[in-house]
Amino acid sequence: MKTENHYIIRSGWLRAAVLGANDGILSTASLVIGIAAASTTREPIILAAAAGITAGALSMAAGEYVSVSSQADVETSDLKREKLELETDPEAELEELTNIYIQRGLNKELARKTAEELTAHNALEAHARDELGINEITQANPFMAAFASALSFVIGGLLPLLTAVFAPVQKMVLYQYCFSILFLAFSGILAAKAGGSHTLKAVLRICLWGTFAMAASALVGHLLGFRMFKFYRFKI
Repeated sequence: MKTENHYIIRSGWLRAAVLGANDGILSTASLVIGIAAASTTREPIILAAAAGITAGALSMAAGEYVSVSSQADVETSDLKREKLELETDPEAELEELTNIYIQRGLNKELARKTAEELTAHNALEAHARDELGINEITQANPFMAAFASALSFVIGGLLPLLTAVFAPVQKMVLYQYCFSILFLAFSGILAAKAGGSHTLKAVLRICLWGTFAMAASALVGHLLGFRMFKFYRFKI
């Protein structure tokens, strides 16, 4: 029998990895652009990029771990409650499972037989999958999500950092934007291929939002830099 490869199997780490990589590119590039728009030297730009990567990776890891842990806690609580209900009122749970299969298109007799056989095989697994929507593929994994998110953020953030090291300072904003859009487009293509989604839609989505974020950062950096220049010139 041919084994099918389903994209949903990758959802546990793919979402965190794609989010981390895109955020690493976009956050670091936006930070660099904001600083570059207000600076004429390379050192503060590189320092800002390095600090942004460190803080961003740790923040992403912590955020993903806390978020996914909360989801895991909810799933564990639901499973405990379902287990207790199966022990105290198995007939009501069997009827509930039967009604689920009827709603999905089975006739009453077949739904009842299916519910009985699945209950006999593994009642908690059947209710977790068909009533609660929990299974081993989609079940939350905090450590995997945190690690994938942090690692991908660092990888994504290194690209704008390298651009900050080698690109001309006078044209840093332009170089950061152009290379970041290329990086984001490449990230969108990889994510679409890994997830089996539409490539062009994924690329356009991330590039449009990336352009907006970097343009806003450049504007803020330019305005703050201009005001600071006026302030210091006035003080002098």
